[in-house]
Amino acid sequence: MAWRIGVDIGGTFIDFCAMEESEGTLHTLKVLTTPDEPGRELADGLSLLRERHGLDEAQVESFVHGTTVGINTIIQRKGAALALLTNAGFEDVVELARLRMPDTYSLFCARAEPLIPRDRIFGVACRILADGTEGEALDEAAVAAAARAAEKAGADGIIVSFLHAYRNPAHEREAAAIIRATTPGLFVFTAADIWPVIREYERTTTGILNGYVHPRVDRYLSALEATLARHSVPAAPMITKSNGGIMSCALGKQACVSMLLSGTASGVMGASFLARQAGISRALTLDIGGTSADVALVIDGEAQFGTGEMIGEFPLYVPSVSVSSIGDGGGSIAWVDGFGMLKVGPESAGSTPGPACYGRGGTRATITDAMAVLGWLGHAPLAYSAIRMDRALAEAAVGEVARQLGRSLNETAEAIIDVAVSGMFAEVNKLVARFGVDARDFTLVPFGGAGPMLGVQLARELGITRVMVPRRPGLVSALGGLIADVKNDFVRTLFVDLGEPELPTLRAARAALAEDADAWLRAGQGFKGEATLSYSADMRYHGQSFEIEVPIEAAWIDAGELGTLRGAFDRRHTELYDFADDAAPIQLVNLRAVVTGHTVAPTFAREPRREGAPKPERLVEVWHNGGPVRMPLYPRGALHHGQHFRGPAIVAQEDTTLCIPEGYDAEVDEFGNLHLSAEEIA
Repeated sequence: MAWRIGVDIGGTFIDFCAMEESEGTLHTLKVLTTPDEPGRELADGLSLLRERHGLDEAQVESFVHGTTVGINTIIQRKGAALALLTNAGFEDVVELARLRMPDTYSLFCARAEPLIPRDRIFGVACRILADGTEGEALDEAAVAAAARAAEKAGADGIIVSFLHAYRNPAHEREAAAIIRATTPGLFVFTAADIWPVIREYERTTTGILNGYVHPRVDRYLSALEATLARHSVPAAPMITKSNGGIMSCALGKQACVSMLLSGTASGVMGASFLARQAGISRALTLDIGGTSADVALVIDGEAQFGTGEMIGEFPLYVPSVSVSSIGDGGGSIAWVDGFGMLKVGPESAGSTPGPACYGRGGTRATITDAMAVLGWLGHAPLAYSAIRMDRALAEAAVGEVARQLGRSLNETAEAIIDVAVSGMFAEVNKLVARFGVDARDFTLVPFGGAGPMLGVQLARELGITRVMVPRRPGLVSALGGLIADVKNDFVRTLFVDLGEPELPTLRAARAALAEDADAWLRAGQGFKGEATLSYSADMRYHGQSFEIEVPIEAAWIDAGELGTLRGAFDRRHTELYDFADDAAPIQLVNLRAVVTGHTVAPTFAREPRREGAPKPERLVEVWHNGGPVRMPLYPRGALHHGQHFRGPAIVAQEDTTLCIPEGYDAEVDEFGNLHLSAEEIA
């Protein structure tokens, strides 16, 4: 009886999906996180899986974990004390960044404080030229002196980032060796070994993010391995990555920057898998947990990827699932600012003390409390009976906000939801504009503990007429771990014109990428199954400041089909900007490769079709659209394939509550997903 386990830890709950492979049965569970005792929630969950579902830890063949430890470290600024070693004269690279303010239109915005203060940034004499040749030798004595100064200043580790190291990393690696010999107590990372791309600031900040989270990630993953060992789990744990794949814990301790969006990416991959299974090729995923809401696009059945995603206040330049994060989760706190305006988030009540209605000591109103006051929540146990709602506590918390606003209790609760949804609306519009698509052409897939609670209301604001709610929406991120592939990204900066003279360079780079990818997958990760290798190129017209990524085929390079390469770029440029310049010369900046070792995805049973409408358990009163409405309450387990009903309605289940406003019809598909549809929304 072999078992596969996917685990995702969020701000409020840790989610488990466990599958016994011989029967294909999926068992799910939620456990409250224990911030004061990290790792205890994992042990508690494994124990509950054993007690409730007969888990045999010794038969676990696959264990995949998604975590927020990296991104939380950056957001909370609880990372390592770092020093930076750079070229003499370039010590202000972190402060200068890209000379842009976070909000162009705000007179009060301020740039984020750098993760490394200026007094721990050291310049040393050396220079690699743009073509990769040495222009000035490395001053070894200066490197050793800088390492000692960094240690004296209290640094835990040093990041080495020199000009043009993407062409030739020799100076960076030589400096790292000197630092390790001079100050063995400090850890060292070189920027080019983490992500060898052109542009000094982007390469440097990626190295800094990697080093900043390294100690906490290292401790966390070591504790994870120890917990699994105590429970006699033989499977080597794998970690979900920002690019939607997985990697070993051993690699995760070093390539920390690759797992900053670990849990977030896992959710998107789980949602895209369920959407494809249901025949949906264009989906807008909405993951709302206890602390934030994350939105992403699925086009032609595949999640969309990019670089430059924001991690807290800092950009991440390694490839990752393109996600926009919003500070509106179920535990986001509602408050009134100095001007008497209602605000929601970004502060969250988390799991401790949690929303007031959880009865765990929280006293400040949250989105969850507002939903409880309105009557949407509180009709069934939540989180597999880990939570029982206390509506009176929610009313007390929301009542304090109502008093400050001078409004009624229900009006205030409804206003809290409206403010939260409006914040999501703005961020979703930014995301779809970036990809040049119309949200109304997509199906919204809400998941997470609070996704189904708010998702349909967001769909109405966006004009989206189709919504698919997965069978187990609160566990989609954990499911993402079960279906994730072993995956890694590789890049070569070439900076060449797209022409016949450069074909040998292109072919050599493609072959080198293929060799690196195979070595990483087979030797590095020990993967023995089926794998694929895909390519893309970052290209631009001469004179443009930035490039766009274009999917390409290896055969185009090998056969010298430059016209095909150009055509692919022109089409992509037209998709994004509505024009292409057929006469302009093209530069190929980076050649990229993605290797994917394919995991066998679980197969879910299909339910026979039934006709007719389900019978509600009872009618409940909900404050909806400015007044009280009696609406049906359906237990999710009582809804079967082919049955349909109309909103407004509530669907209650162990991991979440689905709130369906009026105007949407619901039907259950063969996998237990609920499909909601509405007429055109003005």
